[in-house]
Amino acid sequence: MPTVLVLNGPNLSMLGSREPDVYGTATLQDVASACAATAAELGLSTDFRQTDDEGELVAWVHEAAGRRLPVVLNPAAFTHYSYALRDALAMRTAPLVEVHLSNPAAREEFRHASVVAGVADGTIAGFGVASYQLALRAIAGLLAARG
Repeated sequence: MPTVLVLNGPNLSMLGSREPDVYGTATLQDVASACAATAAELGLSTDFRQTDDEGELVAWVHEAAGRRLPVVLNPAAFTHYSYALRDALAMRTAPLVEVHLSNPAAREEFRHASVVAGVADGTIAGFGVASYQLALRAIAGLLAARG
């Protein structure tokens, strides 16, 4: 059963209480549970992680590249400025889908640019928890297409 790393950046541990009008009321554990259920339907498993530390996130991306693991990534605030994360992602060896709970393009102007989007297979944003589920479906399709 292929494993997908589901990586989450800063402040996502506060889901459920952090700006529920923007991010909804689901907790990070709710997101993890939804991902596990969707992955199981698709014949995948998930390794779900969250960090507020840029260096730790980069290390996880290096791990994914070394192990040839697909990644679903919500880089959170790192989306807009982490060139270190972007450069690590450029070394990927398996599918990568960027995901966001909200739609950054419909929010403040500084959120409109993603420095990681250019190295991802695609971006799914604005569908809340379903963004992650859609990303896992995209990963499954990309894996199937690669044989």
